[in-house]
Amino acid sequence: MNIKEAKIQIQNAMTAYFTKNQFGNYVIPIEQQRPVFLMGAPGIGKTAIMEQIAAELGVGLVSYSMTHHTRQSALGLPFIVRKSYGGKEYDVSEYTMSEIIASVYDLMEESGVKEGILFLDEINCVSETLAPSMLQFLQYKIFGRHHVPEGWIVVTAGNPPEYNSSVREFDIVTWDRLKRVDVEPDFDAWKEYAYTRNIHPAVLTYLEIKKADFYQVETTVDGKSFVTARGWSDLSDMIRLYEQHGLKVDENLVSQYLQNRKIAKDFAVLRPVQQVPFRLSGR
Repeated sequence: MNIKEAKIQIQNAMTAYFTKNQFGNYVIPIEQQRPVFLMGAPGIGKTAIMEQIAAELGVGLVSYSMTHHTRQSALGLPFIVRKSYGGKEYDVSEYTMSEIIASVYDLMEESGVKEGILFLDEINCVSETLAPSMLQFLQYKIFGRHHVPEGWIVVTAGNPPEYNSSVREFDIVTWDRLKRVDVEPDFDAWKEYAYTRNIHPAVLTYLEIKKADFYQVETTVDGKSFVTARGWSDLSDMIRLYEQHGLKVDENLVSQYLQNRKIAKDFAVLRPVQQVPFRLSGR
């Protein structure tokens, strides 16, 4: 499915998970609410749709990229406490609250919002030391000894292995506890977002002509060659700023965002021709 269809699927799941009965309890108990796993290529808008969903549902959003986390920041730091077992005292390791879980509580305190979405991106690319704890989290919604607060739904995202060599394959036991949503790049779906985002007309005009250039990932003798939706969006912002300051937009700039030599060259060549009607229409 495309990113627009994925948004509908996730938003419907969130609506169901947030539903309460006449006693104020969630119809689907917290422990039975499968985390959503959004599987898709990098840069297609996974984070953007989560921001939209949270805003439209009126709930909080805490977002983390798991590749930036170590075992300590995710689980908390160890400290020693003294406990008594069977009449004898022992030194026992316990852990401070996870930075991720603490961020959820911080948002609840600051905003007064009691329900929300905990969005963990690149969850299948975590470090080797964090991987076992992440699998436990996906199954039980717990980091260390601390649970995700009631009223907070877990949504995760990851890249297919062909896009990231750090991807760790989940076993069937883990997959069977997730609600998986697969997303494919789709220019027509992205175009709706592009108009609301005020993407530069040169980008939209070019992609209307060459839709196949919207998203490409290839392995060449020189390494990875790729163009993503994020690249087009960021290039659009830079073109507007360059034009504002009278700076030259050339292939050198374009290739910094479109890391496919042919597509970058084609866009750089076609773009000057496209500028004339855009200037005239603004007068």
